[in-house]
Amino acid sequence: MKRPILIHPDPRLKKVCTPVSDLSDDLRALADDMLETMYDAPGIGLAAPQVGVTRRLIVLDCVKDEGEEPRPLVMFNPEVVASSDETNTYEEGCLSIPDQYADVTRPKLVDVRWIDRDGNEQNETFDGLWATCVQHEIDHLNGKLFIDYLGAMRRQMITRRMQKLKREQARA
Repeated sequence: MKRPILIHPDPRLKKVCTPVSDLSDDLRALADDMLETMYDAPGIGLAAPQVGVTRRLIVLDCVKDEGEEPRPLVMFNPEVVASSDETNTYEEGCLSIPDQYADVTRPKLVDVRWIDRDGNEQNETFDGLWATCVQHEIDHLNGKLFIDYLGAMRRQMITRRMQKLKREQARA
């Protein structure tokens, strides 16, 4: 089931999320809903707070090439356990901040540990776009948005655009 995506500014997007202590069928269903919502948007990552749930859960799939097999990942309690000194800069966007993009510099490689939907611990090294995406989504779990990496004036300008968008949506 597709879920509505919260638009910045929304206080729920700034909350630090609660760890998942036990995997329930409800949480697995939430993960499935999040994947459906992400693909429909369309996006390459989505964090639980973006659909109003303050739990440590993200989904991502950075496969973009036509004909390439999708690789949906569901991560409960993901954490970066190591990162490279080398960095990459990508133009990031966010489903909670539609049509706004900015260059953000992050570590090029990250080692991430998480619990999969079956309750098994996983570890993987991510590179390039995958590394950027997983760090962006983990930031959401810590109440941080990509615009928090920008200067104050640029951040305020984007926030004002989002406030205007929300007013227009409320009138529609």
